[in-house]
Amino acid sequence: MAQIYISLGSNVNKEHNLAVGLNTLLTYFPNSIHSSVYESEAVGFAGSNFYNSVLGAQTDMALDDVCLLLKRIELENGRTRQDKKFSPRTLDLDLLFYDDVVCDTPAQLPRDEVVKNAFVLLPLQEIAADFYHPTEQKTIQEIYRGYHNPQQKLWKVEFESQ
Repeated sequence: MAQIYISLGSNVNKEHNLAVGLNTLLTYFPNSIHSSVYESEAVGFAGSNFYNSVLGAQTDMALDDVCLLLKRIELENGRTRQDKKFSPRTLDLDLLFYDDVVCDTPAQLPRDEVVKNAFVLLPLQEIAADFYHPTEQKTIQEIYRGYHNPQQKLWKVEFESQ
């Protein structure tokens, strides 16, 4: 069984799309843990605020299969492959970790947003403080304690999956 962490984000009909994305993930990963949901300003472009969270689970799915599943769920929820990197998102699902795998394909692992963006790091440390980042050589909690970017503000929001 592999330990995986997936970030979820949406800034288009964000309450609905995040709930649908989370509920879909829960059908594949029923024994998972989900962080609180945080709202943050868009990073890298001018746009509506995002809802972000992280889901942690164990799976016997192969890495390639997890990546294909996440892309399929995004597409089923209105995401298009033509979307620019920094643009509004109906649903953004990023695999942050697959055990301690380090690779660039089929996904960048560990995902670089873990150490760069508060909207990934804060919910991740909430559910995986002791998880060891294989390239940073620190736990998520240690990375979070050393993180400082006052331009990235986020706040916890009330959220109920539908």
